[in-house]
Amino acid sequence: MPASAQLTLVIGGTGKTGRRVVDRLTALGRPVRIGSRFGHPPFAWEDPATWKPALEGVDRVYIVHPDPFQPDYAEQIGALSQTAADCGTRHLVLLSGRGDSVSQASEENVKVVGVEWTVVRAGWFNQNFSEAFFLDAIRAGELALPAGDWTEGFVDADDIADVAVAALTEDRHHGKTYELSGPRLLSFADIAAELSAATGRQITYTAIIPDTNPGDEPGFAEVFASDPAAPHRQLAHGVQEALGREPKDFSQYARETAATGIWNA
Repeated sequence: MPASAQLTLVIGGTGKTGRRVVDRLTALGRPVRIGSRFGHPPFAWEDPATWKPALEGVDRVYIVHPDPFQPDYAEQIGALSQTAADCGTRHLVLLSGRGDSVSQASEENVKVVGVEWTVVRAGWFNQNFSEAFFLDAIRAGELALPAGDWTEGFVDADDIADVAVAALTEDRHHGKTYELSGPRLLSFADIAAELSAATGRQITYTAIIPDTNPGDEPGFAEVFASDPAAPHRQLAHGVQEALGREPKDFSQYARETAATGIWNA
């Protein structure tokens, strides 16, 4: 099948990684269908009746679920994967999490449906500080979280998208699991220092006690408490394995993002 005929469904095609995948595939001349409730046809995780129409004529799928904490998350991933296989899809690329049992169950549910697959495991995104959870906190100048000295190999969404697009367009990635991280383990205190340097203003990190401070981000106490291995998490090398280059460092992300002015709004 010529590349020009390989239609790709990008689920979450307007999200952090999905829109980057769409942009890259479009630049390569690959036909893309955006999987969202506003897509044509629409796709909604909560409405399985929308899945088959969205998958019609699709050769490969980038799977992103918006809520990995949803009780039936892994089951939904499996049901979608089976529907895709039944519709004739040939390759599934799943964006998964690092190290938790629910993500591992979702990966297995993709692998058993009988089509080619690639798993891309990623932890926390750099873009959580500019496109999601922590944007308002950075603008206000303080990250107040019940994270202690918790560390993470924050990974850039552009690196995730590059790996995903490689998997969607190159057969050599079939059957591979790529675990991604940035090049350094960083604490939130490290993040605050990096952002201070990039923006030229003081951004602080305050370690708070869970559930006793009104500045606590809703739900984050549970995330840190339920991930005891996180402070000792090792760096991963999936970017190097998939792309043959080093991942983007948080400092570069911070400088590039500061230049857009988003943290000064």
